[in-house]
Amino acid sequence: MPKIHDKVTGSIKPEWLKIRLRSGEDFARVSKIVEQHALNTICSSGMCPNKAECWARRTATLMIMGDICTRSCRFCATNAGEPLPLNNSEPQKVAASIKLMGLGYCVVTSVTRDDLPDRGASHWAATIKAIRKENPKTKIELLIPDMDASEHLLRIVVAAKPDVIGHNIETVERLTPKVRSGADYRRSLRTISILSSLGVTVKSGIIVGLGENFNEVMQTLEELRMSGCDIVTIGQYLQPTKRHIPVAEYIHPDMFTLYRQKGMELGFAHIESGPLVRSSYMAENGFRKSLEHRGKA
Repeated sequence: MPKIHDKVTGSIKPEWLKIRLRSGEDFARVSKIVEQHALNTICSSGMCPNKAECWARRTATLMIMGDICTRSCRFCATNAGEPLPLNNSEPQKVAASIKLMGLGYCVVTSVTRDDLPDRGASHWAATIKAIRKENPKTKIELLIPDMDASEHLLRIVVAAKPDVIGHNIETVERLTPKVRSGADYRRSLRTISILSSLGVTVKSGIIVGLGENFNEVMQTLEELRMSGCDIVTIGQYLQPTKRHIPVAEYIHPDMFTLYRQKGMELGFAHIESGPLVRSSYMAENGFRKSLEHRGKA
C-alpha cells in the first residue's frame, strides 16, 4: 500500500497540490457573466481550487437560494447565518445565464435552507424547469442538501427531471459530528437511497485528509454503493480559513488511485479521484460513464 500522507507542516503544501493558474478568453467570459448577473457560484464562495481551470473551460457551478447557509459545517467556506428570502426571479436568471455561457452540461447547487418549510424543494423544481425551457439540450446535474431525507420533498425535485442528483456524504461516519453541522451520516445515506429508488442517477462526494483511515473510506464507499449511489468524487480537504477545521494529512496521489481502483470494484459507474477533485469537477465525465454503465447492465 502506498504512503498515504505527508505530515502537515504549517501552511506548506506538497508539490501535488500546486494549482496551475489559467486565464484566457473563456475564463474572462464566464467571469464577466457571473459578475454582470450577480450570480452566486460555489466556485467562489466555496474557494474551489479548480475555479480557474473550470472557468477557462467555460463551466461553472451555480449556487441558488442565496449565499448564506443555515448550517455551519467546519470544512465549508460558504457563509452561515440567517438567509434572505428566496428570489422568485432567480430560476429564470439562472436559466438565462446558462444560455449565455453556452453550457451543454450545467451543475447547480444550493446552500442548505432549513428555514424553509419545504427546504427549498419547490425552488429547486422551478429552477430545473426554467433551465429546461431555455436550454432544452443542456444536461442538468444538481448537488442538493439532505432535505431531511424526506421522500415527499425529494420527489418534488426528481419530478422536475434533472439528469443527475448529487448529495455529498463528505466524510466517514466517525468524523461526521466533528465536521458537518446539522448533518447526519445515516440521514445522508437515506437521502441517497430514496433518490436511487426514484430512478435518478445519484452522485456523492467524499473529502479526505480529515483524519479518516483507509478502512473507514472503504466502508463509506461500500455503504454509498449499497444505498444506490452511481458516481463518487474523492478529493483532498483544504482548509479554507483559520476558522475552519485544520487539515490532518495530505493524501498522496497514489492513495487516490487506490481508492478509485478499490471503489470501482464495488460496482460504481464512475469514481473521479484526486487531490484537487471536487464534487462538480469534470462532472460530465461521470454522467457519460453512468450512461455507459447502465447500457452494459
